[in-house]
Amino acid sequence: MSQTPERRPAAPGGPTRAPAARTTAGSPAGPPVAPAGPPPLRLTLAAAVAALEGLAVVVWGVTMFFTGDDHAVLAGLLVLVLAALPLTAAYGLRRARRWSRGPALIMQLLSLPVAWTMLHSDGAAVAAGGVLGVLALAGLVLLVHPATTDALGINRTANP
Repeated sequence: MSQTPERRPAAPGGPTRAPAARTTAGSPAGPPVAPAGPPPLRLTLAAAVAALEGLAVVVWGVTMFFTGDDHAVLAGLLVLVLAALPLTAAYGLRRARRWSRGPALIMQLLSLPVAWTMLHSDGAAVAAGGVLGVLALAGLVLLVHPATTDALGINRTANP
């Protein structure tokens, strides 16, 4: 049995039309839907930040996997599995998927203490910690920006 949309009569003598299949953001008829079209620049930049962090985690995991003893091999595998979080978030953000904001925010919040620890170490880790800290802060700002939440279809109005 096929389902056809319900037809509503228009003005007398006028054509009939089917109801809209999608609702607009914030309408009471259904859940908010992200606007169609290309994602805004801020959302694309947030996806790039998450992808860059994910690739860095992959490099770290591969390095641990191939340069350590048995315990480092297992730790490297775990780090490679953990790289799925920012990479999946980047994929979802690039496609303006609402679910992707949560994992991306989690990754940015987890990156801040790691960057802080790296800043208080020696050698090249200090520079890497600075870069990671700037990326994490930029990612947080991009993810909470109103243009990003609008593009993801997240309703910003609070219910009193």
